[in-house]
Amino acid sequence: MLRTSIALAASALVVALAGCSAAAPAATPAASDGATPGTSADGTAPIVDCGIEVAPRAEPAERIVAVKSTAADLVAALGLGDALISTAFLDAEPEDAAVAAAPTIEGMPGREALLALEPDAVVAGWESAFAPEAAGDRASLHALGITTWVSPAACRSTDVEPLTWDALLHELEQAGAALGVPEAGAELAAEQRAALDRVQPVEDAPTALWYSSGEDAPYVGGGSGAPALVLDTAGLENVAADVDEAWTTMSWEAVAAADPDVIVLVDAAWHSAESKLERLRANPATAQLRAVQEERVVVVPFPMAEAGVGSVAAAQLVADAVRDLG
Repeated sequence: MLRTSIALAASALVVALAGCSAAAPAATPAASDGATPGTSADGTAPIVDCGIEVAPRAEPAERIVAVKSTAADLVAALGLGDALISTAFLDAEPEDAAVAAAPTIEGMPGREALLALEPDAVVAGWESAFAPEAAGDRASLHALGITTWVSPAACRSTDVEPLTWDALLHELEQAGAALGVPEAGAELAAEQRAALDRVQPVEDAPTALWYSSGEDAPYVGGGSGAPALVLDTAGLENVAADVDEAWTTMSWEAVAAADPDVIVLVDAAWHSAESKLERLRANPATAQLRAVQEERVVVVPFPMAEAGVGSVAAAQLVADAVRDLG
């Protein structure tokens, strides 16, 4: 039987978000920043997000589209859940009531479908959401007065440094400013910092593999992204730490050779943790691993596997679950 801590994850995430749950006041769209954004209506300098300048909104966004669970969770954590007019590509059932209540678009919204919703902000967990064949490029949306935001930890068009907690918490503050709620962004970052300080790492640094997806070869957390940050904070030694990428592909033979003490399994509707464990049991290269035979596994819900407001809760979940495994 899988040992999971999904309930703990949910409650930890709720606690992390609770401090910023107040509904945002009514707002009007901020001045367009166009292809070469200037300043917002209150004179605030623009924020550079994935190489794109974003003018902070003078007032809270009123009509927000969120693409991916990390984006929707961020909007809710900033107290703007009631401003969500639609979500897309959610990775799991939402924990937040406002996110759950928002209509969901099937698939990636195209530009016409997006504009028909008349949003004043689009928050995405992927840069690819703003591809010309998807929601449209960010400069053209800015020219229409629509604020765009992508988690800098997910940037691919610019060089990204290995993720740190300081950088991730700073993202929360910047997102708040971009969406017109700078105070909420600062409060959220402070709450997350306090929660981070309460995480107690496990002792003796057991080794761990972060297994996200993949059948022919496992796609795992590398040494510079959210999985690496979570594992390190929880007191575990990542067996793929020497790979200078957020995510990487390993061979099953390499996994067997690493013989991790613990395996973190990412649980998704399309690729469950249970199916991953069955694959590990069926694969001759991994069937004899102690972690597989003794079910020394920890389950992390997919939205918490990517950098965002659930990352601190993920570190707490992993540390507590490993302690429970003994």
